[in-house]
Formats: sequence, structure tokens, C-alpha cells
Amino acid sequence: MNKIISLLVFIILSFPQIFSQSNEECLMCHDDPRFKAKINKRTVSLHVSPNSFTSSVHGDLDCVDCHEDIDAENIPHRSELTKVECGDCHDEVQELYVECFHGKAKEKGDPLAPLCQDCHGNHDIIPVKDHYSAVAPLKIPSLCGRCHREGTPVQLQRNIPQDRILENYSQSIHGEGLLNKGLVVSATCVSCHSPHRILPHTDPRSTISRQNIASTCAVCHAEIETVHRQIIRGELWEKQAHILPACVDCHQPHEIRRVYYDYGMADKDCLECHDNPNIVASTDGRSLFINYEELKLSRHTNIACGQCHSEVNLSKHRPCETIEKDVDCSTCHEEVGVEYSISMHGTLVAEMDENAPTCKECHGTHGTLGRLNPQSPTFAINIPNLCGKCHREGETATVRYTGTEKDIVNHYSQSIHGKGLLKSGLTVTATCTDCHTAHKVLPHTNPESSINHNNISNTCGTCHHGIEEQFAKSVHSPLISDTDKELPVCFDCHSAHEIKRADTEGFKLEIMTQCGRCHEEIAETYFDTYHGKVSQLGYTKTAKCYDCHGAHDILPTINPESKLSRENVVETCRTCHPSANRQFAGYLTHATHHDPDKYPFLFWAFWGMTGLLVGTFIIAGAHTLLWLPRSLEWRRKLKKMKKENDEKSEINEENIEEKE
Repeated sequence: MNKIISLLVFIILSFPQIFSQSNEECLMCHDDPRFKAKINKRTVSLHVSPNSFTSSVHGDLDCVDCHEDIDAENIPHRSELTKVECGDCHDEVQELYVECFHGKAKEKGDPLAPLCQDCHGNHDIIPVKDHYSAVAPLKIPSLCGRCHREGTPVQLQRNIPQDRILENYSQSIHGEGLLNKGLVVSATCVSCHSPHRILPHTDPRSTISRQNIASTCAVCHAEIETVHRQIIRGELWEKQAHILPACVDCHQPHEIRRVYYDYGMADKDCLECHDNPNIVASTDGRSLFINYEELKLSRHTNIACGQCHSEVNLSKHRPCETIEKDVDCSTCHEEVGVEYSISMHGTLVAEMDENAPTCKECHGTHGTLGRLNPQSPTFAINIPNLCGKCHREGETATVRYTGTEKDIVNHYSQSIHGKGLLKSGLTVTATCTDCHTAHKVLPHTNPESSINHNNISNTCGTCHHGIEEQFAKSVHSPLISDTDKELPVCFDCHSAHEIKRADTEGFKLEIMTQCGRCHEEIAETYFDTYHGKVSQLGYTKTAKCYDCHGAHDILPTINPESKLSRENVVETCRTCHPSANRQFAGYLTHATHHDPDKYPFLFWAFWGMTGLLVGTFIIAGAHTLLWLPRSLEWRRKLKKMKKENDEKSEINEENIEEKE
């Protein structure tokens, strides 16, 4: 029974559509391009393209769904039909339109008031995401410009100050992104003013009212608060916590660019005095001359004097006489200022140390240049000399050194990094600021320091990324080895400021000693081998620790990727011994006769041979000692017999002479 009732309801509701006029009947006339009519003394085309209509957003609708007053039984219908009300379907949009400028103008009968079809079209409405749509982002500026371009009837007849809106937008960062680069996510007119509820900026409901403009901009610039806090101190930027200021205070509405706009005291007012080379301070006699050309070529070219020297007072004859303290760079560079305040340099400044470096000592004052400018003191090649002003031997900073590091700047100059920078001009090589950071310089004992024992691998890995990845998997990495012993890091083998090339003879001979600082017993066994003994003679081509174990990728022998694993050990030996085989690779490289548990055959063979040798010498020595008295007695008797024989010979010779 319920199914029958539902079927009857469906038939009753569908009855008007079943017998309504079809699109095919309408297109019998409106498909003709020549079909025209006079409406309000104007000849208007009544042509409707079937293809355009079926591909539009209304392609599934019938003509009579919008043109409701057409009598299906009386064809041709009357010429004057009621205008289509889009709001019958789009009621929410209609409510917004009625409230806005456009809707109110229409309500007053203003002939210039835009209607839905003026922006969206009639029978060929395409979705906004389709780049062929009349309201696609790329077409929005020209669409709005039909009425709001300079010189249009809307501007002329209504005396609305347009201020070259479209031209200014085209040259803005938003316009360049949209029109020059096709960046369809860039802000267009409707992004800021909304598409259907366009209200004056004085209306508190408007998207561009002073209290709402920040929220409007934040739709795209979602992290704008975080970004601004990186360069501008919060309390100077926000008058109330977490309430964004009006963006248009700094960024003009239609001319938004990447620069700040001058405000406050103009530079020309300052230059009335400071452009004079002879002007000096009354307190200490220092020059107060400002080379404005140098300032205009600096990083602060778009910054007005009053933005840095914020204590100036325009009511004074000399506005700068109210300045009582130095410029606070952290006003704009807040993130850098926070790092500097906790650094060694910032701590010394807070302690009023006269030798503490400030921003201007490294970056300069009015001629501040970017670090990529070769003339800048912070350019890579100039960094050693800049840091050397304090850290060169005999300078102010060296009195604070408590460690073994001496003559740092000279050692760096002779290192592989220093030679690459100063002799080869390789500006991507590591400088002082790459390792110690530029503004957060902390002692190595501080856990937050970039050169702390726990952080140095990440610091070096900034440039040596591939090596860092190898090291992180090795037995020396705390991620792999769980031990109470202090694991080695980069500077344990390479040092801090005297880093040498790893292929030099000096480094190759020193590395074994460095390995031996932790692996003492193994180092002793190495120096007992042929490899070790030859190396001690200064021969660098024989196998060193890293030749067999690896340098940064040292792995346990049970790891298949280890150079000394069963799978790889033969190839490792073949690096020096091309004919090596499995039997050759079985050579016990660190075998020692001092370990009876690990190498019992060597232990007993060594001590057996040693015992045999010592026993032989003992028996031979005892035999010699026992034989010595008899040997001495024989020697005494031989001397006596020789003397007697000599005496007999003399007597015989005398007798012979007498006989003659």
C-alpha cells in the first residue's frame, strides 16, 4: 500500500514536467543565429547555442525551469517575458547581493547596476574553476575593470574616486603574480572585496573594513603573524596581543609590493643637518655626517630614518635631540635579536663589557650591505678578518680563552676550509659563522651551542650531508651504540680549526694515533703487525685503520654492509692486494700473543719459543760460567809453559854462540 501511495505522489509531482515545453521546442527558434527581437527600442539577439548551453552549469535544466512564465500550450510565446531571477535557486547568494553596492543600485533602478548575467553570462555559464569561465581568476581584473577602470561611466557619472585601481593592481605583487605569471591562487578583486557582498570599507560588515582587513588577508597569508614576528617585535607591531593591525597601514590597498612605505619623518628633514660633512656631536666630537648615497645603496634603502631612529620628535627644532639611546636593531629583526641576546656577544653587552661586539661593529650602520655583496664585511671571504678583529691572537677576545685553542684565525687560514676560502675563493666553504652561527654564538659547553659535542655532527652535516648520513649509521653514532663512554665526533678526528685534507700524508699518519686514543689495546696490536711497523717508519701507502674499517661508515663485522663482513672482506683486501682470495683474507690482522683466550695457539707458540730460547741461553750461560775457572787455569799453565820454553830457547841460543 505504501509503495502505491509513493508512486501516486511521484506522478502528481512530476505531472507539470511531463507536459512542460521541452528544450528542443525552444531551440526550434532560438537555435537560429539570425533570431533577434526589439526590446526597449534595442535590437537584441535571441540566439542560444545548444552546445554552449548543454556544456554549461545549467546544462541539465530545462528552459522553463528558469523562464517560468512561458505558456507551453501557447507557442510562440509572448515576446516580453519576466526577467529570470537567479535568486530563486541561489537564495544565499541573492541575500548577499541585495545587501551590497550592486544590489542596492539595482533596487534604485540604476541602469549601470551589474546583474548576475553581466558577470556570469546567460546560457553559457561555466564553473569558476574552468579557465574559460567569465569569472575565472585570470579574467576577474578585466571583468571588474569594465566598470571600475579609470574613465568608465561608473567612475565619471557617480564621481567615485577610483585612483587608477586596475592599473595599480596590475603593477602590484598580486597583479604580477596573476597576470604575468599565471598564478591563479594570487589575490584578485573578489578575494578581498568578496564576489557578491561588496560593501564600503566604512561598513563594519565589509571584508575590507579596518577591523576585518587583517582577517581577509589572512585567508591567504595564514601564517602572517608568525612571519611578521620574525622581523618585527610583537609589541611594536600589535597594539593588542594576537590582534593583527590593519594591513593597509603599511601595504597600500591596490599597490601592494615587497617594500615598506615611508612614513613618519621624511629623510629630507634629517638631511638638512646630517648632509653636512662638517657636522659633529657636541658631546664627543664624532662626525654626524650621513652619506645618503651610501644609505640608498644599502639593505635599508627603503627604510626611512624615523623607522630606525624612532625617538625623533617632530615638534622639536632639532627632532633628533630627543634621542637618548642607540638604534635597537631587534625592533625589526626580532628573531635575530633573541638569538643575539642569549649569545656570548649579547651576554657581554648586557654586562656592559666595553669589548662586546654590537650589530653595527659587524654589519655597519647606514651602509649595511647584504652578506652576498662582496663589499659587505659579512661576505664569506671577509668573515675571517671580521671575526679576527677580536679573535686574532693578542686581540680582546683571546683573553677569555680557557682551553687549548690558540691562534685560531691563523690555524683556520691554514686549514682546508681556510685555504678553500682565502686562496681558492670558494665562498661556499665553511667560515666562522657556518660553524658557530652568525648571531647565536655560544661556548661548546652549552647544550644549545652549534659546536656542542652533541650538536657538532649536525653542524658539519649542513655541508657534509652525505657523510653525516654515513656517520649516523656507524658504531660511533649514539643512535647505534648504547654506551656510557663518550663517542667520537667530527672534531675528535679532524680537529676544530686545523682541519687537513684527509688524503695528505700528515693526516694519514696521525689518524692511527687518534684512533688509538680510544682503542688503545687494538692500536698496540696493529703496531705489532707488518702494516703498523711500516706505518711507523712513515710509509703512508700501507693499510691504516680506515682502509679496512672505513672512515665514517664503520659498522660491526656481523653487519653485511661492513667492509669486514664475510661478504666484503675479500674485496676490502683486494684494494691493496689484487690477488687476495678467501684464504688470504683469513689473515688475523690484530692477532696478539698476549691474549691466551682469543689466540691460544699464538700465545703458547710465542711463550714456548721464548722459553726454549731463554732455556738455551741459560744452559749455555751456566756451562760457560762453570767452564770459566778451568779455562783460566789452563790459560795460567799455558803462560807458564810458554815462559819456560822461551827461557830454554834463550839458553840454547847462548850455547850455540859460545861453541862458535
